[in-house]
Amino acid sequence: MRKPHPIPSLTLAAVLAITALTAAPAAADPDVDPRGIGRQTLPEGDGWGSAGHGVTGGSEAAPEDVHVVSTFEEFRAAVGGKDDDTPKIVYVDGQVDADTAPDGTPLTCEDHAVDGYTLEEYLETYDPEVWGRDDPEGPLEEARLASAAVQAERIRVEVGSNTTVVGLGGDAVLSGVNLRVHDVDNVILRDLTFSDAHDCFPGWDPTDGDSGNWNSEYDQVEVSGATNVWVDHNTFDDGDNPGTELPEYFGRKYEVHDGLLDIVRETDLVTVSRNHFDGRDKAMLLGNSDGRTTDRGYLRVTYRHNHFDGLGERAPRVRYGQVHVHNNLYTVRDPEHFGYSLGVGVESHLYAENNIFDLHDGIGAGALLHNWGGTDIVEHGNVTMSGGGGRLAPVDLVAEHNAHYPDAPLGTDLTWVPQFTAEVEPVHAVRGLAREVGVGLL
Repeated sequence: MRKPHPIPSLTLAAVLAITALTAAPAAADPDVDPRGIGRQTLPEGDGWGSAGHGVTGGSEAAPEDVHVVSTFEEFRAAVGGKDDDTPKIVYVDGQVDADTAPDGTPLTCEDHAVDGYTLEEYLETYDPEVWGRDDPEGPLEEARLASAAVQAERIRVEVGSNTTVVGLGGDAVLSGVNLRVHDVDNVILRDLTFSDAHDCFPGWDPTDGDSGNWNSEYDQVEVSGATNVWVDHNTFDDGDNPGTELPEYFGRKYEVHDGLLDIVRETDLVTVSRNHFDGRDKAMLLGNSDGRTTDRGYLRVTYRHNHFDGLGERAPRVRYGQVHVHNNLYTVRDPEHFGYSLGVGVESHLYAENNIFDLHDGIGAGALLHNWGGTDIVEHGNVTMSGGGGRLAPVDLVAEHNAHYPDAPLGTDLTWVPQFTAEVEPVHAVRGLAREVGVGLL
């Protein structure tokens, strides 16, 4: 088993050397990237990702390992797969769509279906009024699983170590792609829109909750068992397939989306900065199982200067990790679809400071935290505002939570202090953050 990186203390000299929150300029690939964005690296001291050897991605790529891609097949080949650790830069030009065949023909869910699977027959067969509350089984469930395997083979893309994937021109989109940063090291993802990685074959679980639920696969980006990763200036959304417009079957939403950016399974040393996370119900897991005790000592992640915009929950939900959440803007819009923002899970070590929570439609501060089996969270300097305007009002998130949920109280007794932290800005500087995140700003 991998051991966590030993983390030396950040020296005062290193802190003083950090003069900006943008990546330092480096050599360019002048034909496609005159400003050298593809060769930029994570600045020293910029969050947990900068610990250990830091994040340089493909900055040392030889000319023959610099690729410009505009189709899904080109993209899959260029990122190399998880076993390719050659330093490489992959520039994404325009929209790359996993649901497009090599000849340009659009693919639909029906193109992935095998063994006679149809949604109509699935709904008829496993209707709880007919099937009851037993788990689905039999030829049709087997056909669903086989169809799901066909789709997974199509849309899953594994990124190799020492890779930078960056968009060109502010309009680069990875649509329908399940991008996996899995058991690799030193990866940068920048200036990309990750859009609508959807599951064509969700499964019905009649025992999930009181009324059953539809469960789906495919995060937009899954970081699993990886080290030293930087995710910066990206947009994550549902594209033309928003969750609010999905149909209901068996009285439950037919959920076709999983997470936007899940960080799981002993991943370590990640910085997530200046991204726009838009509109997903369940947005970001950090740790995917209460019982995965091997995550102890890992899952050290910094979330800074992100816009969490209209998310239902998990922004993020934390298990085990030491997680610094600072200078983020939370726009909480819809009380009908809002659960919580910060999930305090088992053995989590969550440090939240100088964030703005913009609360709409009467949503109260007591709903911003949720206790998922955790005990403590350190939070200070956080504020609320109302409906995008008005004054910034200091808020004690723990006190508000404990008043709202007296049977699941949280304490504030954590023993760690964030390291590798570029200057935490005053909270008022976060107010205009929505204009400073996502694609097209590098």
